[in-house]
This record gives sequence, C-alpha cells and structure tokens, in this order.
Amino acid sequence: MNYDLMMEDQIKKCVPGTKLLLHVCCGPCSSTCLERLGNHFEISILYYNPNITDEIEYKKRIDEVNKLISLLETKYPVKLIEGRYDPKEFFDMAKGMEDLPERSERCYKCYSLRLEETAKVADELGFDYFATSLTLSPYKKTDWLNEIGESLNNKYKCTYLYSDFKKKNGYKRSIELSKEFDLYRQDYCGCVYSKRDYLERIKDRD
Repeated sequence: MNYDLMMEDQIKKCVPGTKLLLHVCCGPCSSTCLERLGNHFEISILYYNPNITDEIEYKKRIDEVNKLISLLETKYPVKLIEGRYDPKEFFDMAKGMEDLPERSERCYKCYSLRLEETAKVADELGFDYFATSLTLSPYKKTDWLNEIGESLNNKYKCTYLYSDFKKKNGYKRSIELSKEFDLYRQDYCGCVYSKRDYLERIKDRD
C-alpha cells in the first residue's frame, strides 16, 4: 500500500481549515509532519505518550514540541494539547511482553494505545481527521500504524489520515529541520525497554 499517495488523495478532498488532531512523539518527528500538513489543515497536536517512562525525558520532549511550534511557520497556528501522563497505562499494556524486542507485539499494542486515545480525543473535540507522526520513523512499522488507524474509523466519527511520512525524504528532512531549529533528538523510542535495547546495542559496539 502506498500510504503517502492515499494521504495526498485525502488532502485533495479537504476544504481549507479542515481540522486535524496530530499525535506526536517528539519535536524532530513533528517537524516534517507539520511542514507538510500545515498549509492544508488547522492542526492541533496531541502529546500523549505514557510509554515515555522517564519523567525528565517526557518533559524534555514536550518542551521541544513547544519550541518547534513557536518557530515553524504554518498557514494556521498550531496548538498543543497535552494528554494525561500515566506510565502505569503503558506498563499495564506491556505486562508479559517486557522481554520482547522493538517492532514486536508490544510495540503494536503501544501504537494502538496511543492511536486510540488520539481518535477518542479527536472525536470528543470535533476534529475532522486524526493522524500520527510515528510513520516518519524508519524504526516503526508503517503498515501496523495505518492498519490500526483505519480500524478506528469504525469506532469514532473522525477520519484517520493515512500517512507514510518517511516518503519524499521525510526522515532526512526531519534531521535538517532539527538542525535548523536546534531540536533535541533522542536515541531511543521512549519506553524503558527501547532504552534497554539501545544501551545494549551501544555496549555491543564498544
């Protein structure tokens, strides 16, 4: 499936000022998404990431999102909605899957947790579409994310915006924008398990 073309087809059908709730995980991943969508949608960002189990890291990332939206020029002002922060939600979801690697069933469940919350909030606040910046990362399974988003169309009134923000050199562009706006780029996804795996990889290289 070419999710990038599917997104473009959806955008063509949108009238100016269509409202989009964009789930984001960090400033760098947000950058490309906002640059690409900012002239088509009236965007609000949902920062809902209970998987980031280090509170200092959590706050650092949301500060970078705030920094980005204050600097990046878009047709419509971008607003930030901070979701609830309760790491217990993530740990309850991950129970029994602690030893699985990244890109495993645990990650699928984590995608589902965050995307469903995004769809729920979008529905409650009257947004037309919802989407996620997670498809920018080459370490995330784009098929899974779009599959989950599509499944939520049947449960909520808002519509999932398909995406594969890696297309058109999206990830490379996020690195360029991170340098331009001096954004902090983290080395792991966010949860204690991804940090564990990252530290093990670093150790193996030494």
